[in-house]
Amino acid sequence: MAWIQINTVVEEALAEPLSDAFMEIGACSVTFEDAKDQPIFEPELGTTPIWAKTKVIGLFDAETDAKQVIENLTGLVPQVSSEQYKVEQLEDKDWIRAWMDQFQPMQFGERLWIVPSWCEAPQADAVNLMLDPGMAFGTGTHPTTSLCLTWLDRHAPIDLNVIDYGCGSGILALAAQKLGARRVMGTDIDPQAIIASEQNAQRNQADIAFSLVQDFNSEPADLLVANILAGPLKELAPEFERLVKPGGTLVLSGLLETQAAELQAHYRTLGFELNTLQTKEEWALLAGTKSALV
Repeated sequence: MAWIQINTVVEEALAEPLSDAFMEIGACSVTFEDAKDQPIFEPELGTTPIWAKTKVIGLFDAETDAKQVIENLTGLVPQVSSEQYKVEQLEDKDWIRAWMDQFQPMQFGERLWIVPSWCEAPQADAVNLMLDPGMAFGTGTHPTTSLCLTWLDRHAPIDLNVIDYGCGSGILALAAQKLGARRVMGTDIDPQAIIASEQNAQRNQADIAFSLVQDFNSEPADLLVANILAGPLKELAPEFERLVKPGGTLVLSGLLETQAAELQAHYRTLGFELNTLQTKEEWALLAGTKSALV
C-alpha cells in the first residue's frame, strides 16, 4: 500500500495541538522528530518532553487529497500557514518487513544474545533471550541496557537472589535468570511494563515474579539491578539500602557519565561503595557492594 506523509516544523507549544489536528482529520499515525538535534537525556518523571523545534509528521493513504488536508490543518491550527507544510510520497514497500529488518540478534559480553522472534539464534548453545521490540522500554539497543546486559554476562549471578527494579520489558530479569540466578523478581511503576515483562517471561519459559512497585514485597537480595534515571536512582537510595543484603551487590544505570560522582557520594552515605564505572557514549553504569557491617 502506498502512503504520503505531510509534515512541518513547529515550536514546542504547537506540537501537541497539531498532532491532535492530524488525528482529527484522519491521519493513520502521527510522529514527532527532533528538528534541531536537541537530545533529551533525562525527562522529569511523569512527563513526555517535546523538543523546542519539533517536526510533526502525519501519515495518510496515498489517495488522500493533500491540499484538502493542509486546508483543514490551517483551519484547526491557524498559527501554521499552508506554505509551511511539505508533502512527501513514500515508497510502496513492505513496511512491516522493513521495520523487522531493523532489529537483528545482538550479543552482549561473551554468551548473552537478544534474539527477535523472527530471527534464528546465531549461536544455539549461547544464552539466548527471545525478545521483540514493544511498548515497554528495554530491547538492548539503548546504551544503558547494553551496559547492564554486558555486566550481567561478565558477572553471572549464579545461585543469587536478584531484583530488577524498574524492569521495563523484563530484559534484565530474564538475563539474570538465564545466567543462573536462583530467584528473580522484577518491579516497575508502569502497568504496561509489568504486562510486557510477564509476556516476555512466558516466551522464554522463565519463572519470574513481576509486580507494580506499590505491590512489591521482597526480602533483601544478593543483587539489585536498576536501569532508571539519575534522579529516581538518588531518591530510591534508602529503598535500595533496604533491598540489598549486607555484602550484596548494587548495579545502577540510566545515569549520565557526568552524574556518576554525585551518585557514588550519595550512596556512600548509605554504606555502598560503587567503585566500578563503565561508560558507553554519554551514559554510565555504577556497580559495587553494600558494607557487610551495615
